[in-house]
Amino acid sequence: MCQWLNRIDPQALTDEWKGASSPMTGPFAWQNIVLPPLADRTKSKPRKDGVTMVIDTGLGLQETRDLLNLAGNFIDIIKLGFGSAYLYPETILREKIALLKEHQIEICPGGTFLEIAVLQDVWKQWMERCAEIGFTCVEVSDGTIDLPRPLRNQLIRYAQKLDFQVFGEIGKKEDGSHLPVAEQLQQIEEDLAHGAKLVIIEGRESGKNVGMYEKDGSLRFADVEQLMKSGIDKTLVIWEAPLKSQQVQFIKYFGANVNIGNIAPTAVLSLECLRQGLRSDTIPKKVVKPQQMEEHPANLSISSLIL
Repeated sequence: MCQWLNRIDPQALTDEWKGASSPMTGPFAWQNIVLPPLADRTKSKPRKDGVTMVIDTGLGLQETRDLLNLAGNFIDIIKLGFGSAYLYPETILREKIALLKEHQIEICPGGTFLEIAVLQDVWKQWMERCAEIGFTCVEVSDGTIDLPRPLRNQLIRYAQKLDFQVFGEIGKKEDGSHLPVAEQLQQIEEDLAHGAKLVIIEGRESGKNVGMYEKDGSLRFADVEQLMKSGIDKTLVIWEAPLKSQQVQFIKYFGANVNIGNIAPTAVLSLECLRQGLRSDTIPKKVVKPQQMEEHPANLSISSLIL
């Protein structure tokens, strides 16, 4: 079940983690005493893997500051869910975007908001407004509407022209919807070919009875394996996984640096604990002591830490 990376980077085990700190709060209290059991976790931003995408459904400015002071190190992207960005007073929206940028966090409006703009045939003006306000990325999706492939390609290319990072979301939001893997794969390949930086596999906020998930929230492992056997680079895929059980399954399957999305603001530290082996669900059977990492870093491999 577990398909971990082949080796831990010794440099990450020693220098990177022992020097970790929060830009707002300073060094971590135990960083010179305890090292994370899953020490292959990518720490430095911007990350190319191990991305955490948070869904924000209405945090105020102070709540956002509190979240960033506590967990900003572990957040890569914040999405203002569905069409919630529309309801922000502009001054607050601009201030929030500026605050997130200070913490090297990409910020995008929800894909549903773009879908509404597409329905009203104002998507170019919508994108231009997003750029002017300060958003750094957009999500191109058809979770609710029918979006012809040529128009989807046009949306991706125009967003690129405006210097957005583009995320293509794959899947429908309707309860019980499940796209065949072959259809998902075709959409993924075409989105990436037309300029999407990443693709997102739909999971909604519930994580149940949609996309890769059964009614009870369990993961369709056969679909995941079939998708990965196609040769798609796993670092280009974000799996929406709002439930802890799903996060555990993805980390056990792909390793600590799997890209995970639709994380609630209150669950950021919980997910990071799973990524670093700081929860019982992912703590290795063999826990490496700090002195072992300093004395024999080159001899440590993920296989020796397998769950």
